[in-house]
Amino acid sequence: MRALVLDRPGSPDTLRLADLPVPEAGPGQVRVRVEACGLNPVDYQIAGGGHPQWEWPHVLGLDVAGTVDAVGEGVTQVRVGQRVAFHGDLRRPGGFAEFAVADADVLAPLPDDLDAVTAAALPCAGMAAYQAVFRRLHVTAGRTVLVTGGAGGVGGFAVQLAAGVGARVIATSSAGNAAYVRELGAHDVVDYQQQDVAARVRELTGGRGVDAVVDTVGPDSAAAHLGLLVHGGGLVAVSGRPERNTVAPFTTAPSLHEIALGSAYSHGDEQARADLAAMLGALFTMVTEKRLAPMTSRTVALEEVPSSLAELATRHARGKTVYAAG
Repeated sequence: MRALVLDRPGSPDTLRLADLPVPEAGPGQVRVRVEACGLNPVDYQIAGGGHPQWEWPHVLGLDVAGTVDAVGEGVTQVRVGQRVAFHGDLRRPGGFAEFAVADADVLAPLPDDLDAVTAAALPCAGMAAYQAVFRRLHVTAGRTVLVTGGAGGVGGFAVQLAAGVGARVIATSSAGNAAYVRELGAHDVVDYQQQDVAARVRELTGGRGVDAVVDTVGPDSAAAHLGLLVHGGGLVAVSGRPERNTVAPFTTAPSLHEIALGSAYSHGDEQARADLAAMLGALFTMVTEKRLAPMTSRTVALEEVPSSLAELATRHARGKTVYAAG
């Protein structure tokens, strides 16, 4: 099969096209003919250091949508020819190839009216936002939520999900993306390049602060915004845990959470893996009911994936980029 491979740890420009053997589906697994695969920051991040369980050359790509091509021993819940999508195990070969193998219990069936490109845009970023907004922060109507990186994948989905339940959303973005982030549902947008985010959020909330923060930028950003939380508020760190010493003990009593979807494979059980499929199915329903935009900004060919990952690494990309086969 045709695949995009990494021969050793390195940057996106070290990826190359190659011919690899078609993988076989083992017990409890299925083989999927890849129709689309979403690009995510974790692709270039883990490529830089590699993973101790990888065999070389390695195929990146976690968010796959396509058609079941073969089923392994013991698989009864899906059939050959069924359209599915999944968020893959980063320890295994991924979806920047013509075929990929996945555990049957993580597969989410595609609704008839959902195309593969849209489905592949949702898993990693969409499920991270879903966990943050609903599972960790329990956002409801009337709450005020700060989302950093509102134009990105996780940030854009978080803006939509929080606004969709009636929360007031304050998001950060560059000035050039402000209108786009407002279209996603943000009530206020703070230009992180030109404004003091914390001061502006205080101003927008009349000094109160926010009930919740979804930080998609990194540990320093998360730590800087802990102080914006009202008493009993919560912060979700998507890109790294913050230093908690910025908030004195026994004051605002914040709750801190991190998102680690891939750990459902390495540190979770069957229930954790099945929940990946459940969350993805919930996102599919939201999209088909027009309650969530997939934010697919563009599709690329396999040979364009390296340059697209390099662009993603600048952290200025808008929405989701998806590799579309054929």
